[in-house]
Amino acid sequence: MPSMKFGREWVLNTNISFAAASKDYQKGQYLSSLEILNKLVDTQQDVKTYVLLAKNLLKLGFKSEAASAYALAGQLDTQPESAYTREAALLYFELGNEDEALLNGLRVMSRAQSDADLAFIIASIHLKRGLKDLLSPYRKVLSESSNPEHVLLAVRLLSDELVDVTNWTLVRNLFKKLPHLPALRLLNLVFSREVCDYEQVEKLFAPVREMIDKGDYSILQRDNPFYHLHWCGDEKLNRLASQRNLPLDELMARRKAVPHSWGEKIRIGYMSSDFWSNHATMKLMQNVLELHDRDKFEVTLFCHTLEAHIEKGSTDRSSWGNICTVRDLSHEETAKAIREKEIDILVDLKGWTAGGRPDVMNFGAAPIQVAWLGFPGSVINVDLDYAIGDRFVLPMSSAPHYHEKIVHLPDSYQPNDTANRPKPQPMSRAQLGLPENAFVFASFNANRKITAETLEAWCNILRRTPNGVLWLMLTSAHSRTHIINYMAKRGIGADRVIFCERVDYQEHINRQNAADLGIDTFPVNGHTTTSEQLWGGLPVLTVKGTNFASRVSESLLNAIGLPELVAADIQAYEDMAVDLAQKPEQLQEFKHRIKQNAGIMPLFDSDRFRQHLEKAYEMMVERAKQGLEPDHIVVPALPARTKPFLSMD
Repeated sequence: MPSMKFGREWVLNTNISFAAASKDYQKGQYLSSLEILNKLVDTQQDVKTYVLLAKNLLKLGFKSEAASAYALAGQLDTQPESAYTREAALLYFELGNEDEALLNGLRVMSRAQSDADLAFIIASIHLKRGLKDLLSPYRKVLSESSNPEHVLLAVRLLSDELVDVTNWTLVRNLFKKLPHLPALRLLNLVFSREVCDYEQVEKLFAPVREMIDKGDYSILQRDNPFYHLHWCGDEKLNRLASQRNLPLDELMARRKAVPHSWGEKIRIGYMSSDFWSNHATMKLMQNVLELHDRDKFEVTLFCHTLEAHIEKGSTDRSSWGNICTVRDLSHEETAKAIREKEIDILVDLKGWTAGGRPDVMNFGAAPIQVAWLGFPGSVINVDLDYAIGDRFVLPMSSAPHYHEKIVHLPDSYQPNDTANRPKPQPMSRAQLGLPENAFVFASFNANRKITAETLEAWCNILRRTPNGVLWLMLTSAHSRTHIINYMAKRGIGADRVIFCERVDYQEHINRQNAADLGIDTFPVNGHTTTSEQLWGGLPVLTVKGTNFASRVSESLLNAIGLPELVAADIQAYEDMAVDLAQKPEQLQEFKHRIKQNAGIMPLFDSDRFRQHLEKAYEMMVERAKQGLEPDHIVVPALPARTKPFLSMD
């Protein structure tokens, strides 16, 4: 900036020069104006000079230089949230310079909450870099924009926020405004399923069903891969959801070409946003992490868990492995951090579930990349070598629908933590508000899993079981109302359904055995929920499924020694439920078998599971060291236990 040593003559000269430059600009004489300004900026570096410089540069097609001039004007501007900084952000974004676009956009971040163009820039870059926690301020302004691109981005920002009433309202309003957009129809369906609004689901889904029946699957390309599974059990269609047609072969070839040094130990990296002790994932696998053989394996957790969740946990996470926090890193930066640690096998525990960051894999994070546990299906559009399953959830007949090679663990793909999960304690029906003489069918699955087809089967069962009641855990009043109304139209009174709340984990385990029979949902089964019911001593009835998500309970029931509770189809499921309600001695035998088998069968044997998983990792590494391409792997089973490893007493 010039000092006060310049006198009145200098001020007059510079004002004259600026006026001349401005006059030339108005006449369209941009080169002449630019020539004057280029001399002027040596002595007069102020807002108006840089703004006029930017305008001339734009007229002459020098967008990058214009963006720089606007950025300088914004830095000199005494007005908060400068409009010139905004212009710089827009130009940098148009040019593909995301770093400068974001830098300038964040300087005027509060303006972005009412400026859809600016919000689009910041949100797009954050989303691309996997920084989902920073997106919430921009949802509303984008959803209210008249620009369809803004609206589509708003849809992407809303998809993981199902419990947010504001989001639900925005989605409905957006769909009313733009009913022709398939993505909005599908997202509206997600919210409607979450509150069990079956009439609205049928209305919204009818055009989708009509397209699919005609063989037109294009609408599936707008579907969310995770929520898609909640209505579609067809593996052929599952692999089409949100298809971006990424060149996975090219991504894999580029990844495999990166030099890698193998160490004496196998370096395992687990990536998740669920590394806190109260999350369902850790209820399953915490003990596996604790038991990993540190003489053979080095374990690193690439953690993008919210700090607020970590603070809720009660466990010393250092026993799980080395922790590398990647929460605030972009996908590419996260992949780089993983490469720097020379991880041999990177295991993504999330896939396309809420909070997942599978795109990290597309930046070549590790020589071997694996999907396990979180996402029950093929993680489409992600560069993966293997998907870990078992012969039930992932039979070889599923292979044509997976780009990943299939890994079969011998018993079940699902681990279960017996060391940290509380043992069930007796709890009376009176304590739980359950009728003493009724036959209690129980389901504690998420609202969205209770499809109309599932509820229809439950109504049929109750109609044939006069003393039967349905015990459900629902998270919203809307869901309860819709379910009661649905059942009433089928002649089932509100007194036949009993709702319960979420409770602390010990009580949740304790209450399982107060029911007579667990009844599963479809096409998405209980996953952690089914294992919790079995751990609590409750038999669970399921239906043989048609894809990974619908076969999980079958896997768990076989691993606990109750394969006869897998019905062949929905009619058999209804018939078996009614039959078991009339055979209390059979149910008692099932409950006794669960208690006995829990200590000797594989389902709750964490250490057996750990050894099988480690063998799978060793087989993957051995192929890679030999220069072999990934191929299907069947892990050999350890000998069956002859003595109990656990007592449930």
